[in-house]
Amino acid sequence: MGLSEKIALGMLCAFVVLGIIQLFSAPLRLALKVLFNTLLGFAALFLVNLAGGITGFFLGLNLFNALIIGILGLPGLVLLVLLKLVFV
Repeated sequence: MGLSEKIALGMLCAFVVLGIIQLFSAPLRLALKVLFNTLLGFAALFLVNLAGGITGFFLGLNLFNALIIGILGLPGLVLLVLLKLVFV
């Protein structure tokens, strides 16, 4: 294999790798956004439970509640509060 063939093969591999990165960048960005929002959801639940000592209102600090808040944001927190008030 000559030098020009090695360079061509290297360029082809680089284009394939760049194509794969471009293909998976959008789902990866979405997954990282949901993960970040889930962590923010845990923080919001922690703050609600921290204030629960004063108000007497507590929400469970678990992955399901954090995912609800992470995906829906502030409306998700309001939804969990309303569900707690209506059903418990």
